[in-house]
Amino acid sequence: MKKNKFRVLGVMSGTSLDGIDLALIDFWIDPWKFNLVKTVTIPYSDQWIKILNNIYSQGTNKINEVDNKYTVFLGGIIRDFIINNQIKDIDFVSSHGHTAKHIPSEGITHQLGNLSMINYKYNLTTICDFRNQDVQLGGQGAPLAPIGDAILFSDYTACLNLGGFANISREVQGKRIAYDICSVNLVFNYLAQKNFLLYDKDGDLARSGELVPKFYDELNEIDFYNLSYPKSLGIEWNVSIVYPIIIEALKNSSLEDVIHTYLKHIVLKISDCLNDDDKVLVSGGGTLNKFLIETLESKTKAEIIVPSRDLIEYKEALIFGLLGLLRFLNINNCLSSVTGASKDHCSGKIFKMKP
Repeated sequence: MKKNKFRVLGVMSGTSLDGIDLALIDFWIDPWKFNLVKTVTIPYSDQWIKILNNIYSQGTNKINEVDNKYTVFLGGIIRDFIINNQIKDIDFVSSHGHTAKHIPSEGITHQLGNLSMINYKYNLTTICDFRNQDVQLGGQGAPLAPIGDAILFSDYTACLNLGGFANISREVQGKRIAYDICSVNLVFNYLAQKNFLLYDKDGDLARSGELVPKFYDELNEIDFYNLSYPKSLGIEWNVSIVYPIIIEALKNSSLEDVIHTYLKHIVLKISDCLNDDDKVLVSGGGTLNKFLIETLESKTKAEIIVPSRDLIEYKEALIFGLLGLLRFLNINNCLSSVTGASKDHCSGKIFKMKP
């Protein structure tokens, strides 16, 4: 009899360095449905934040050195989650890792934590490294969540993720398309930290500011926004394009006004991607920014749906769990209509249990 239910541990680390998200998920495949059984976010130490904040600028040897250490560290985090929650019935672990470099135009994408040693400490079959194959096939290697949106969240006309970057996923003429829109939490955190805060809680800093028209116009005129999809972003884009504009703006404007203006820029770029009759599921850490959501709701006629806290925070871990299950079942989990790869394909390396 064909197995219909799988228990998967999905693991995700986003570019905004909020921590490592772990989600124990039950999946049923006929029809598709899921249940988030247990979730937790393990914060990074200050040392790891410092290392990961600068990893994009490092050379290959340094990245490989960090990759080895990070893989062992990640394996330990997964082991502790399993032991602390006395979990005995996981079919496999599905892990995204952490993005070190993402420059698909140069054929480069590197996720830390996808080495074969990842499961030495917990000895379960592990599926990871989902992006490389897509880049090798000429794709962006991102976003990868849209296959999950299509399978698990088809009741919505669009799925919007507000993480380090904003990205959107939707059906267009019978095909799933998706793309990165702009930087969100990476910029908010970058600015909040100038005020000795980890992040802008509830968007309070932004709420207290006012619009800086010249800065707003400069942001809106960035060339990336004129590109057609498929397209994706990495922290390298922030460093080379966005941060210099912000630094210049801070010379003549208050931090509150700059972060307020950037938020208004985000809302404009997102609203440009929405239709009036859209029903939009919003997830990712940026969904907890009350001022951002309020401003978006006031800007668009689309229906903005904010789900449960678990789904807001763990949708990406959930979907990478699903990507692993699709790989396990040998079902395509990367869509060429999304990434621009030469074909749909089934991506991910499988590391078996050790005898």
